[in-house]
Amino acid sequence: MTQASHSAGPGRPAADTVLERFEQWARDTPGAPAVLVRRDPLPATTYAELDARANRLAHHLLGRGLPPHARIAIGPARREEAVVALLAALKAGAAYALVDSGDTRTARLQLTALAPDLLITDAAGAARLDRGGGPPALLTDEEAEGIAARPGHAPDRSPQAAAALLFTGTAVPRPVPVGHALLLAAHDAWSWVARPAPEDRHLFTGGPDLTAFAAGWTRALCAGGALVLPEGPAWRAGGISEALADRDVTVLHTDPAGALRLLDDGPGPTARPAAPGPAPRLASLRLLTVTGDRLYLDEHTALQDGLGPGARVLNVYGPAEAAGVGTWSELPGTPRPPDAPEGLALLGTPFPGCRVDLGDGELRLTPPGGGDALATGDLAVLRPDGLLEFAGRLRDRITLDDGSPLDPHPVESALRTHPDVGAALVAPVQDGGNTRLVAYLAPPPGAAPAAGAAGVEELRAHLADRLPAAEAPARLVRLRALPRTRAGQEDRAGLPQPPKPGARPARGGKYGAGTGGELPGCFGFGCAAVPLAVLALLATDLIWPGSTDLTGVPGPWSFLFSLLYFLECSAFAAGLLFLFAGRKRMPRPGPGRGLTAAAHLAVAYLLMAWWPQDNLYRLAAKHDWPRQAALVYTFNVPLMIAGAVVVLYLTRAPAASRPGPKD
Repeated sequence: MTQASHSAGPGRPAADTVLERFEQWARDTPGAPAVLVRRDPLPATTYAELDARANRLAHHLLGRGLPPHARIAIGPARREEAVVALLAALKAGAAYALVDSGDTRTARLQLTALAPDLLITDAAGAARLDRGGGPPALLTDEEAEGIAARPGHAPDRSPQAAAALLFTGTAVPRPVPVGHALLLAAHDAWSWVARPAPEDRHLFTGGPDLTAFAAGWTRALCAGGALVLPEGPAWRAGGISEALADRDVTVLHTDPAGALRLLDDGPGPTARPAAPGPAPRLASLRLLTVTGDRLYLDEHTALQDGLGPGARVLNVYGPAEAAGVGTWSELPGTPRPPDAPEGLALLGTPFPGCRVDLGDGELRLTPPGGGDALATGDLAVLRPDGLLEFAGRLRDRITLDDGSPLDPHPVESALRTHPDVGAALVAPVQDGGNTRLVAYLAPPPGAAPAAGAAGVEELRAHLADRLPAAEAPARLVRLRALPRTRAGQEDRAGLPQPPKPGARPARGGKYGAGTGGELPGCFGFGCAAVPLAVLALLATDLIWPGSTDLTGVPGPWSFLFSLLYFLECSAFAAGLLFLFAGRKRMPRPGPGRGLTAAAHLAVAYLLMAWWPQDNLYRLAAKHDWPRQAALVYTFNVPLMIAGAVVVLYLTRAPAASRPGPKD
């Protein structure tokens, strides 16, 4: 089966590029806003200012003598600096690749896969991403002031030359080269469908390295619109909702979970909103594009109902190899409401210039502008109404005990048609040498994970007339929400292992037998310090992302550093326990309660301080003197004082040998 768009899209000159489109807007509307940062007290960056900053940095890049077709990785802490850097890379004839400086582990994996010729970042980013022997770093565009380029190669902006390297959303990111011609063709195809206007303000909820932003920035800056950006590399909790109102966002680009979360007052994603009608926080939107994962038709309908009259919701399927475009669908294009929208995920029709072929059920996509067809690894079917329907992914296929393959997507879709199920994933587990199917279920909005939910037998009966008995799950695991990757995709690898059959959950405290009294051992260090240390170790990357990343560190040094990190966390756990349980165990040989209390706090601080101190030091640049001074006076000086207090406490004469009142 072959399906292609009926429109070839708008024509363009052969020498046209996305960079020239941006530069044309900078000449035609120099005072128009190009970049707005949420809650930034400064006025918006205009097209003329953005172009001038990119020109300065481009001259600096040309003056560094980079090789032709250089690969430039971009990872500053501020998203606005990343936009300046990618434009400068294009002006210098290089290919840009955005890395996520907010996720140090992912960024280091991206740099390893990319092997760039240069890294553009800032001081904090250079400290986090320093791998030893990595690419040279250029710290922001401020160094470019007054720098004149030395003679070198002429920038190559031919249509086939690489303009960008887009990372796949897989666990191990893979860079995909995208040429100038494809980047522009993808923008033109998207423009034909979405009809952007210069008055639009675009907000991307995902990371800068994701294809939606890394290729989709053109949707704003090549159409005269403005980008609404976070203060740092990623949006913080609550920041998106505030920015939608503060910056009058008109076009929102997000993933299914992120879009549905905006409809819900609670923290989790919503599949079916409790109350229909437009959501106030989305009142300014005229267009919502959803990409990154499957979107069921009931979710699509909920999003459409959550927008104001006349607003559009586009469900976009676009891999990195096609620069973020492929197929699209919206509700007005659906001929008639299906009987079970909860079990239907549509891909729709190809973008202008794209072509879709189905061979053995696998979707093969020809990007806009032509080229070789891409084997996507995704499954689809062509419906009688002419629309493509998503049918699963080859990588998710399960092999049953009889050797037959099972695509879990139809099972998950059938499970979603039950009123107690809001989201579902099906995974295999081994049970006594046999493969058993486990359904991981999240509840509909407003329902608790186990409040009156259907059991496994009821769900199997629900599936009886929809699926063969062998495809029905044998066990259930209920979750508050399905795990998702940083790219917004459902994360099958992140599903927890189900409890063994017959296992009874641990009970204690109010609902079971508990043991009272003191913790055994030395304040419970043997029983409580270890889990507290493990908890601190797990929390390290959440509080200080990348501080314990050992990517590229050879053995035995990586083991020694890992041991050091665990010892720091163990000391923190011991200090925390000593703070709450050690005071009554301390002898008081000194003058009284005051010195004993001071010594108690000093010992706790001596144990607890190493965990935050060393993590902050590892993230601080060597020549960041303000931060270095702040760390010294925050940690090192108090450690000296704490040591002096302990010495004073230990060297005081016992109270019994001194006259006067005793403690």
